[in-house]
Amino acid sequence: MAHDHGTGGAERPRLTVALSISVAILVAEVVGAILTGSLALIVDAGHVLADAVGLGVALLAATLAGRPATDRRTWGFARAEVLAATAQAAVLLGVGLFVLVEGIGRLLDPPAVASGPLLAFGVAVLVGDLASIVVLTGARRSSFTLRAAFLEVVNDALGALGVIVAAVVIALLHWQRADAVVAILIGVLILPRAFVLLRETVDVLLESTPAGLDLELVREHLLEQPHVLAVHDLHASQIATGLPVLTAHVTVEDDCFVDGRAGRILDELQACVAEHFPVSVEHSTFQLEPQRHRDHEHTPHR
Repeated sequence: MAHDHGTGGAERPRLTVALSISVAILVAEVVGAILTGSLALIVDAGHVLADAVGLGVALLAATLAGRPATDRRTWGFARAEVLAATAQAAVLLGVGLFVLVEGIGRLLDPPAVASGPLLAFGVAVLVGDLASIVVLTGARRSSFTLRAAFLEVVNDALGALGVIVAAVVIALLHWQRADAVVAILIGVLILPRAFVLLRETVDVLLESTPAGLDLELVREHLLEQPHVLAVHDLHASQIATGLPVLTAHVTVEDDCFVDGRAGRILDELQACVAEHFPVSVEHSTFQLEPQRHRDHEHTPHR
């Protein structure tokens, strides 16, 4: 029987609204960049373009994640949200690096920027970004997809705020380099967050142990269960947000397979990893083995 592990249904309305707002902001910033010649606005438009593409991919991933599991894809498309967040983070890293290079060039040779239109477009973009933040903030921790979208929109809002500051400085002090300085600051804001998100999603794709789950503590606690003699081939990974999985071979006393205790031991092991640790592992698979079985295994593992 297939089980539905998808969690994408609740995300789609929020992502759809955020994507619509991002597309409107993108159009406004492209027009504003053409009219003002502002690097900060151009950079923020590039950032918003990355966001819009990322939100579109995230919306597709959320739709796929809602599909049920099949015999061919036993976890359904649950990992689609991780792939989408990884792609978003990679794009943001590229945008951030471009911003730094272009911004340094404009510091050396600053072009003239029209401060009035720049201020107007900056305010309009900030209002749109704040609307997106309101839409996404309630569910930003529910998945990698929404977390990536929320981080990008927050970065957009900070970028829009920087555009407003640059416009004011240019208007009052006639210091044209303010535009390049703000563009570089936007890049500095983008890079650390994108790097952290990329590292976390790559950890999931590499099937690293989920953050907050100490396998040594898990092993020690399993060994404390009655009739358990050894634990080996202990592995833990994460399919998607909120979906950690754990497998292990557990050696138990030979009599357990005769007196019917094996089933009770299995229940106790699964309850242990589901309830005892900060990261609750609802999907666990234990292979119970008699003492003599390990001698038959070709490659012993921890």
